[in-house]
Amino acid sequence: MQWETVIGLEIHVQLSTLSKIFSGASTAYGALPNSQASAGDIALPGTLPVLNKKAVEYAIRFGLAIDAHINSPTIFARKNYFYPDLPSGYQISQLEYPIVEGGQVNIQVADQEKTIHLTRAHLEEDAGKSTHEGFHDKTGIDLNRAGTALLEIVSEPEMRSSAEAVAYAKTLHSLVRWIGICDGNMQEGSFRCDANVSVRPIGSEVLGTRCEIKNLNSFRFLERAIDYEIARQIDVIESGGKIIQQTRLYDADHDETRAMRSKEDAHDYRYFPDPDLLPVIIPQKWIAQVSAALPELPKHKQQRYIQELGLSSYDANVLTTTHDLAEYFEQTIVHLPEQNKLCANWIMGEISGRLNKEGLEINQCPINPERLAQLLLRITDGTISGKIAKEVFDSMWQNDEASADMIIDAKNLRQVSDDGAIEKWIEEVLAANQQQVADYRSGKEKAFNFLIGQVMKLSRGKANPAQVSTLLKKHLAE
Repeated sequence: MQWETVIGLEIHVQLSTLSKIFSGASTAYGALPNSQASAGDIALPGTLPVLNKKAVEYAIRFGLAIDAHINSPTIFARKNYFYPDLPSGYQISQLEYPIVEGGQVNIQVADQEKTIHLTRAHLEEDAGKSTHEGFHDKTGIDLNRAGTALLEIVSEPEMRSSAEAVAYAKTLHSLVRWIGICDGNMQEGSFRCDANVSVRPIGSEVLGTRCEIKNLNSFRFLERAIDYEIARQIDVIESGGKIIQQTRLYDADHDETRAMRSKEDAHDYRYFPDPDLLPVIIPQKWIAQVSAALPELPKHKQQRYIQELGLSSYDANVLTTTHDLAEYFEQTIVHLPEQNKLCANWIMGEISGRLNKEGLEINQCPINPERLAQLLLRITDGTISGKIAKEVFDSMWQNDEASADMIIDAKNLRQVSDDGAIEKWIEEVLAANQQQVADYRSGKEKAFNFLIGQVMKLSRGKANPAQVSTLLKKHLAE
């Protein structure tokens, strides 16, 4: 039997507010345990929640970015469960009337575009953190994280592979950073994924029993956990067993998911409206102000890059991965008009490759857009070849004050376009490679490329490649 995978993601985005969602306690990362927990965060009797306006604004910003509906009023509810790092015995969240409803994002997998619809995005407070290491069979509780503002983003179950799930998660990760509501630091828990996975026979409209894999904090783990869970569920069913609805954890060391507890439904949490928080009315005027302050969104930049700059869909997607990368590209083409593709290729190739190798972000790049444009100008005006440009690039990377022209002159790298000089190199190469000359004249085209390579080697890469090709053909035809 052939199986179809059905995947929905719940992504918890930690909002970049300076204080918590219902208290004034700091959200700074890395403080001493329990040093940033207010009376409300530890649920002391008599404390009341005060809603953080910035958290609401960030949620509105996200909703507008995905073309969703902003609910007004939006209502907070208590989600009741007991856990050591939840001192109140309930989490303030949203059930009915979440702040964001609907919306969609486009993803790209293997050159295929797909639209993923969102069910909702709601505000809630984070729980504390349980620590098990170093406590001699006991558990340490750190409540610094308790009360931190979260936006939980829930997709429709429209993804059909781990690759689609990762593409969707990466798209949202890029978007929340782009609009400035989250730093996206997965190692610090700012962006966490829960994956709901089920399988069903191909052609069936009935959803299979789902299992939720919790707290996946890297895209690699997300992909591997989903792939394992798909294989596990198919194996269980084909062996005559039944899938039990449950929450599972991914063990990266053993590359497997393990049962954690039976999966709860909404009614198990006994949601009810929080009596300490009134319904929140969001004026249309405020929504309009937030909308006006949004930067140009990735999807709009992509359209502009394709339609106005002549880039491919792939290039446009890569260049809008982050806001800083898009800005770097746009500043580069300001200094080198009409060379959009060349600029894009170098930024996606040499620049991004070196940044990845050294673990740097684009805003830490030692070659600024103006210096890169100066280097690329020397390719377009024939001063240097593309190969020599990479040598100049290496020197510019090591010396953030040296211009391309300074390095070209200091190393005598200017491209040779003089026919006489190139013909001397060609004559020397032909004399030293009589067998390859004979091979070419007998119809072996590969010999021509060999001879070009020898001329370029003899000229130390400085000969104009186009002229070498033209003049070499002329000599071989004699």
